[in-house]
Amino acid sequence: MRLDDFDYNLPENLIAQHPTKERDKCRLMVLNRASHTVDNKKFCDIIDHINPGDCLVMNNSKVLPARLYGIKEGTGAKIEFLLIKRIEGDLWETMVKPGKRLKPGDSVLFGEENQLKAVVKDYGEDGTRLVEFFYDGIFIEQLEKIGTMPLPPYIDRKSDDDDRKMYQTVYCKEEGSVASPTAGLHFTKELLSKLSDKGVDLVYVTLHVGIGTFRPVKCENVEDHHMHFEEYYIDRENADIINKAVREGRRIVSVGTTSTRTLESAAFYSEEDGKYLVKAGEDSTDIFIYPGYKFKIINSLITNFHLPKSTLLMLISALYDREHILTAYNRAVADGYRFFSYGDAMFIE
Repeated sequence: MRLDDFDYNLPENLIAQHPTKERDKCRLMVLNRASHTVDNKKFCDIIDHINPGDCLVMNNSKVLPARLYGIKEGTGAKIEFLLIKRIEGDLWETMVKPGKRLKPGDSVLFGEENQLKAVVKDYGEDGTRLVEFFYDGIFIEQLEKIGTMPLPPYIDRKSDDDDRKMYQTVYCKEEGSVASPTAGLHFTKELLSKLSDKGVDLVYVTLHVGIGTFRPVKCENVEDHHMHFEEYYIDRENADIINKAVREGRRIVSVGTTSTRTLESAAFYSEEDGKYLVKAGEDSTDIFIYPGYKFKIINSLITNFHLPKSTLLMLISALYDREHILTAYNRAVADGYRFFSYGDAMFIE
C-alpha cells in the first residue's frame, strides 16, 4: 500500500483558520456505508443519526496551553517551546525552535516576570530536548498564565483568548494533550444532554494526544510507518458501560480517531462472551490502523476531515474503504467544506 494512495488535492483556502461561532452549527457530511449514500447536514443533526441504545464514546483529554515563548538566558535570543510529554516530576520532553540554539546546560526564561525557568538537561528523540522546569507554586497554574494553546501548524496565526475555549471540548477533564481531539469540538452541552435524554449512553475515555499528531508519514510503503506511543486510560465504570453495549449488540459510536485508537488498543477477546470487549486500566499504545485492519469494538465514527497522506485518513479508510473515502473528500472539496481541526465534520455510519 503506497502513501500516494491516500493523497487528494486540497485548496489552501479550505483549511479552517478559525472555529465556527457555534460549535454544533458546522457542516456535517454523513456517509452511509450500507447504501453508499452521502448527505450534507449541520452537525446538530447528528442527533437524528445516533439511536437510543447507542454508546457514544468521547475522549475527555484536556489540551495544555503547551506553547511557550521565552528568552534564552545570557543571550536574549527568542525561543519557542512546545511541551510534548511529562517524563517525570518537572522533567518534560519538548520541541524547541530554533533547536540549534539550545544545548544541555542552557536555560530559558518565560513570563514577564521570568516566573518560569527551563534548563535543558539532554537531547531527546527526533530533535526534541529534555528540559526541567523551575517555578514557584503549581506548574499547571503557571502554564495557564504564560502558555498559549498549541494550534497545529496549518493554522497560520498565533492562538488567542478565544482558542483557550474553542480548542477544548466542552467535556474535557484530564490534562495532558498537546493537540485537541477535534471531532469532539462540535458537541455542545445542550446537544449531549439531548442525546442522553434520547437514551444514548455517553461514555468517556482518555487518550493524551502527543507529538505523532504533528508528524507526517514519510515511508512510501504505508506498512513501514511507526506511530509514537500515547498514553490512555479507561476507568472501570466506563469500560463496563461499553462492554454491556457490546454484549447486547448495541452500536459503539466513536467520537474521533483518538477514541477509536483507545478502544481498539484496549480490546481483548473474551472466551466467555465469544466477542471482543475492552479492558479497564491505564496503558500506552502505538496502534496504527490502516486498510486491512479488522475493527474489534467500534461500529461507527464521528470525525473531522484529515490531512492528505495522514495516518488519520488511513484509519477512516480502514473503517469504510479508501475509494469511497477519497470520493467523499473530493466531493467535500467541491462543495466548499472546511478542513482540519477547526473545520467541518463527517459521520461514517
